[in-house]
Amino acid sequence: MRITTKGDYATRALQDLAWHYERGPVAIEKIANRQGLPVRYLEQLLVRLKRAGFLLSKRGVNGGYSLARPPERITLGDILRAVDSPIEAIYCVEQPQECGHGSDCVLRDVWAEVGRAVSAIVDHTTLQDLCDRIRQRESEAAPVMEKAASPGGVAMDGRDAGESHG
Repeated sequence: MRITTKGDYATRALQDLAWHYERGPVAIEKIANRQGLPVRYLEQLLVRLKRAGFLLSKRGVNGGYSLARPPERITLGDILRAVDSPIEAIYCVEQPQECGHGSDCVLRDVWAEVGRAVSAIVDHTTLQDLCDRIRQRESEAAPVMEKAASPGGVAMDGRDAGESHG
């Protein structure tokens, strides 16, 4: 199972918006900078995700994008299916007529199981779950960050010690 670049970028962008949920709209440039994504590609993805009902947008100086639903109500599976085709390990699972081996292929059965296993994980992992994982990692790393932080509150890597990039 390979997640496409489109799926990866879409999940990263929405995870960023989930992290900043309830803080108002977020500018595309901020998402792109925090997540290391190309702005032009991200613009296209966010328009697609808005059409799919995941996002709200606001124009103007304080404009940007925000989640249309709470992070606990959006799964990775929802996002991946919105920007890509069905989650499958290999084409013949969804298109058996394209397979030269017919319905007796035992590998097709295995690939179908792999697809179901991946679907089970992404369909039960919400954006809120990702935010919880970020908080967990930050709490585990907090003693290290405190030692590395300078008196100005900036970590040794140059990030604001209070800001998470997800």
